[in-house]
Amino acid sequence: MNDHRTPPTLVLASSSPYRAQLLAKLGLAFETASPDVDETPLPDEPAEQLVARLAQAKAQAIAPRYPEALIIASDQVAVLNNQILGKPGNHENARRQLNAASGAKVTFLTSLALFNSRSGHVQREVVPFSVYFRPLTESQIENYLLAEQPYQCAGSFKSEGLGISLFERLEGDDPNTLIGLPLIRLIHMLENENVNII
Repeated sequence: MNDHRTPPTLVLASSSPYRAQLLAKLGLAFETASPDVDETPLPDEPAEQLVARLAQAKAQAIAPRYPEALIIASDQVAVLNNQILGKPGNHENARRQLNAASGAKVTFLTSLALFNSRSGHVQREVVPFSVYFRPLTESQIENYLLAEQPYQCAGSFKSEGLGISLFERLEGDDPNTLIGLPLIRLIHMLENENVNII
């Protein structure tokens, strides 16, 4: 099989508008597809293994639909005091999460998988990014939650929005990682597949 006949389709295995906006920054044409993957952690599964496994599973879940593609998938968890913070789902859980994060460090582990469905080759990496929360009052937490209602966001905030007002400082190699797609690592992975951004 000649791998140089046509460039592979680029597919983002995600329904997240934020991830699509990030990928669009690279100026490449891509399609999006929603993978159907059970995201339940395995018993005693460390956070880093969980996100790496899920990113690869998401990419491979849509591979049968895209047999000639480079499939990009990502997953993210927030970790506070060695505990995974899930999506809060409602106001009360979000309030609890932000109370716990007040004055503390939350580390986001964002996995990236690039799966070549033509060759079966997969590249995987987990990129950490830490957020230091400033001490928050009850009214600041309440005001923030009413303004943004981040109930489907791990850690109960949207860093691309008003969530920035909750932080003391950020620590990591790539600010895109926090929003959900580590672009610096992705560029290297794409180059390994002969897709050059510049």
